[in-house]
Amino acid sequence: MNNSPLKIFSGSSNGELALEIAQYLGTELSGIDLKRFKDGEISVKLKDNVRAHDVFIIQSTCNPSNDHIMELLLMIDAAVRASASRITAVIPYFGYARQDRKVEPRVPISAKVVSNIIQVTGADRVLTMDLHADQIQGFFDIPVDNLYASPIAIDYLKSLTLENVVVVSPDAGGVDRARFLAKKMNSSLAIIDKRRPEANVVDIMNVIGEVKDKNCILIDDIADTAGSISKAAAALKERGANDVYCLFSHPVLSDNAVDNLRQADFKEIIFTNSIPLPDHKKLRNMQVLSIAPLFGEAIRRIHNGESVSSLFI
Repeated sequence: MNNSPLKIFSGSSNGELALEIAQYLGTELSGIDLKRFKDGEISVKLKDNVRAHDVFIIQSTCNPSNDHIMELLLMIDAAVRASASRITAVIPYFGYARQDRKVEPRVPISAKVVSNIIQVTGADRVLTMDLHADQIQGFFDIPVDNLYASPIAIDYLKSLTLENVVVVSPDAGGVDRARFLAKKMNSSLAIIDKRRPEANVVDIMNVIGEVKDKNCILIDDIADTAGSISKAAAALKERGANDVYCLFSHPVLSDNAVDNLRQADFKEIIFTNSIPLPDHKKLRNMQVLSIAPLFGEAIRRIHNGESVSSLFI
């Protein structure tokens, strides 16, 4: 049992989610002043005392990624200098995660750089969800809890009482994710073989598995331009699929993503609130699942020194 008082702070990236998490825990967000100087520099001040407190800082590093990362670092440093007993960086969406290895000469491993600066600044622990690459956990020398949105998504999908279901991975790299969901849904599995000639450009090549007359659930971790998952939906329809559902964790939705999703004719587009979605990007067939209970429970268990392993099932 942790005898240190609990304090929860939120950056500017996802205040609504932070508020929901605080409400789940039966507490309030602690006060913070976040300002910008005229030249763009960020100013941070923690308004509450954190000496000997267990501090959780909630900040998705979504667009504008660099500003939100800098905010997070400054909040961590402020807590360190104010003598917090422990600081946990709660990062529902971990930006730069797609740059997790060297894919060509003379490029950085950007996810490692971000991991380094979070750790060096003074975070004692990281709590995140659906990392694009699991090996990012090893980029840190501090504990990292990588939660999964699957349990929340599975509860919602089961409530739809779908029949003749097949779970589809939009690429070979997401097969483990799709296989896990298929097992929980007691459904079959299909894979889309694709070729990506350059970033954000996809050529769908083939569908491996039976999808004719099936209700398909396309699952991915991130939808950025949504070009890949939208072309995958078209490939499934061409092969006789019935309704196609789109499921992903992080709604990055940059550039013309909303237009791509609209044109793909999904029955439903299901994702979490790890990244806030502005009104102008909302479609009628979108269903947003709250991850506040998942993160709230994880924070409660971490604070109390309890196991979080059951949250990964």
